[in-house]
Amino acid sequence: MSEITREQVEHLAGLARIALTPDEIDKMTGELGHIVDSIAKVQEVANQDVPATSHPIPLSNVFRDDVVGETLTQEQALRGAPEHDGSRFKVSAILGEEQ
Repeated sequence: MSEITREQVEHLAGLARIALTPDEIDKMTGELGHIVDSIAKVQEVANQDVPATSHPIPLSNVFRDDVVGETLTQEQALRGAPEHDGSRFKVSAILGEEQ
């Protein structure tokens, strides 16, 4: 059994600024302990013959080729805009007046 304590969970919750009830702390203590124990079991069987991996199956690039296609004209893009000045979208300012 792992050595995760209730005090450690309270400390981590405080660092993360997460308010936990006493019941949640007890539950998290058990769950984190189980996670640590599971990792320890994997480390026992993983030896130097087992390569490190981040994914159980090989991944390949699934992106399509970058091909130029039809695009909107400036007029078409601005047609559906709530506000524009003829060449650009108009949006509300989000910066303070000092900007």
